[in-house]
Amino acid sequence: MEQETVKLMTERDNPRTAELDVMTTGEILRVMNDEDKQVAVAVESQLGSIEAAVEAAVRAFEQGGRLVYIGAGTSGRLGVLDAAECPPTFGVDASMVVGLIAGGEAALVKAIEGAEDDKELAVKDLQQIHFSAQDVLVGIAASGRTPYVLGGLKYAAGVGAPTVAISCSPDSAVAREAQVAITLLTGPEVLTGSTRLKAGTATKMVLNMLTTASMVKLGKVYGNLMVDVKASNEKLIDRARRIVERAAGVNCEEAAGALNEADLHAKTAIVMLKCGCSAEEAGALLTAAGGFISKALTGKLKGD
Repeated sequence: MEQETVKLMTERDNPRTAELDVMTTGEILRVMNDEDKQVAVAVESQLGSIEAAVEAAVRAFEQGGRLVYIGAGTSGRLGVLDAAECPPTFGVDASMVVGLIAGGEAALVKAIEGAEDDKELAVKDLQQIHFSAQDVLVGIAASGRTPYVLGGLKYAAGVGAPTVAISCSPDSAVAREAQVAITLLTGPEVLTGSTRLKAGTATKMVLNMLTTASMVKLGKVYGNLMVDVKASNEKLIDRARRIVERAAGVNCEEAAGALNEADLHAKTAIVMLKCGCSAEEAGALLTAAGGFISKALTGKLKGD
């Protein structure tokens, strides 16, 4: 096992930081910044695989399925974080994007010994959320060999669900187990083995892409505006108003008034203003258009 670990790209020594302990603060920050510049390049090389993963997620959503992340440690926390951000950003139900971490919620703030080495625990976690062939599973493991993630991917494949693996080591076990492999070769870490650094950053970038692109394809975005934002607090209500103001080309007062009539639903308010209709009529247009504002507006613009 020790020899296997040494072979992992994420565990190799980084010659550029061999004297990290005697560097000045400025030198430490500079070398970290230089190393981070490799992250975007590593992600760019995997855009084709990321596209395939997005398409799998969109198909799952359209069939009433879910996007499920599974991981341990930093990888698991990143999946849980991305899942948690989807409801307020895109107005979706919390069950649509799910993050599972080895050891459960307690592992979000404290390492749970042995959890990541338990393949059967992944099976239990997936069964607990009634994971099925309609869903898509994304296994996240920087090392590419985490037993918990491998167990989850094998189970998902067994029930006929699409599977995706995100790892940071070439020819990894999780990549071989999944239908779609996203391999982010970010190289050895500044701090040897600390995959919360470059590997974690690359993983976060990919997760951002998966959910953002998927939600765009589902009509959760108009232009580049998050029109399905859930206006659940003062900050988000103000953001929703500004979105309506910009999308509909109206002033602050008009946007606020329409938003209130639409029960704080920005999409409805935008269609109301652009089509000169009631909230009920706007809602019907959106329903008929599958939630896409651009489709709802086709042939229905005010003054046409």
